[in-house]
Amino acid sequence: MAQAAHGARGARPSPAPWTGGMELFAAVMMILIGLFHLAVGLAAILQSSFQVVTDDYIYSFDITSWGWVHLVLGVLIGLVGIALIMGQTWARVVGMILAGLSILGNFLFIPYQPVWSVLVIAIDVAVIWALTLRLRELPESQTR
Repeated sequence: MAQAAHGARGARPSPAPWTGGMELFAAVMMILIGLFHLAVGLAAILQSSFQVVTDDYIYSFDITSWGWVHLVLGVLIGLVGIALIMGQTWARVVGMILAGLSILGNFLFIPYQPVWSVLVIAIDVAVIWALTLRLRELPESQTR
């Protein structure tokens, strides 16, 4: 009995079960965001008349260039989402970085697809929140 109590002291505290569920939520949402980016990217590359083009927008990217940006971002976000499902620890931090880049890219893409961009930004914010939940649970000695 004394050994069992002593062994439990050195063990890492297990995270709350709902944080693991939030990590799975983030991974699934990242795969979904990746598919969204792929759809918008392909639409912009193959049919540039699909998007509304503004003449006086401060950023002078061609709609085809935005398509390639979304296509590459979609592939990367989807792959990191799959890595997160597989339990890769690096995928959590890379996922937050890519979700931040997705927020930036979609913010700049608002004049072309406003509703779509705002929807993806909201999902990106939820992904970042879900990925940071597990980081808050680490003991103070592991965060340094």
